[in-house]
Amino acid sequence: MEMLSPIERDAVAHAAAAPMLDRVQAWAAINSGTANLEGLARIAGTLADAFAVLPGTLQLIEPAPVDSVSATGVVSAQPHGKHLHLAVRPDAPVQMLFTGHMDTVYPADHAFQQQRFLDANTLNGPGVADMKGGLALLLAALEGVEASPLAQRLGYEVVINSDEETGSFSSAALLAEAARGKVAALTYEPALPDGTLAGARGGTGNFSIVVRGKSAHAGRNPDDGRNAIVAAAEIAVRLAAAKSPALSVNPARIEGGGPNNVVPDLAVLRVNFRPRAAEEIARARAAIDAAVAEIAAAHDVRIAVHGGFNRPPKPIDAGAARLFDLVKKSGADLGLAIGWRDTGGVCDGNNIAAAGVPVVDTMGARGGAIHSPDEFLLVDSLAERAALSTVTILRIAAKGDQ
Repeated sequence: MEMLSPIERDAVAHAAAAPMLDRVQAWAAINSGTANLEGLARIAGTLADAFAVLPGTLQLIEPAPVDSVSATGVVSAQPHGKHLHLAVRPDAPVQMLFTGHMDTVYPADHAFQQQRFLDANTLNGPGVADMKGGLALLLAALEGVEASPLAQRLGYEVVINSDEETGSFSSAALLAEAARGKVAALTYEPALPDGTLAGARGGTGNFSIVVRGKSAHAGRNPDDGRNAIVAAAEIAVRLAAAKSPALSVNPARIEGGGPNNVVPDLAVLRVNFRPRAAEEIARARAAIDAAVAEIAAAHDVRIAVHGGFNRPPKPIDAGAARLFDLVKKSGADLGLAIGWRDTGGVCDGNNIAAAGVPVVDTMGARGGAIHSPDEFLLVDSLAERAALSTVTILRIAAKGDQ
């Protein structure tokens, strides 16, 4: 760490002294699947107690209303957990945003609930990398920053939402508001096992298309019916044909139907779009509109479209490139080789970039096999990545921008 200033070395040492592994293990022991409201309430309270060591105003924010479409085509409110929000020194000259999520993909009844060490440096457990390890090292880094004389130059907001794994629908407005006026943002999704970060990201859009036809006897009077399954299938085929090198389309499921002797009067098509460029969103919307209008007329069915593009593509623009370069330089001064590559995955970094704020969104721990029972955290990356965040944050605080 010979390239670090004395202030940076002291802050890194302070961050390294934090009980990061203990925190990860305690937090991962609480099931916080996105739909487990009781577990989310427990982890939210536990995280609030932990992050209360930082100055500022900490709140648990009620989720915004979100609608869900059931397999029977019924639209109803989808409950979510509260989101943690911390605001520190809002009048400081330099303002940053730090985000993470408390939810995991493992519901309360999932078989994967326990932790175990695969070796001295590899912890296998639910959410240890994605992203309770990231939350632990974020807190450690901010503790190191707060111990620094540069802290008074820096104001920041921390948002830890409860619904990232399902699209951040109930926290999108909170993220957008928190991003306002920030010079840079860091998000704590896990890095790859070798430390590689995510660069540019594609976007995503999810739709539920409800088709209502008319039932009839499949043998006696089938022509009196209007087959919703056939209409939904034709929409799926039409939308799949809209794919391009810059737009992937995945019709994922058709729900509906019933006995073989009844013309089905209801179908729900679930489809995901992955645009790699902003202009592909408009093209995808046009494809949906055209398919729905033409097939509704051809099959004499009623069609309702629910959903939207909740995460636009995240390019590496000039501001993001400068921030990545700063992270790379900070890593080099710590003896870390930092690289990044583009990915088709999405996260809250997409939301933040859409608000016009440069963001690096894989500042979390090194780990892998996320979203599976093989998920693992590389323990030595906790102190390593806490140091990377600490130095990056202090340099932004010192310069006033990235």
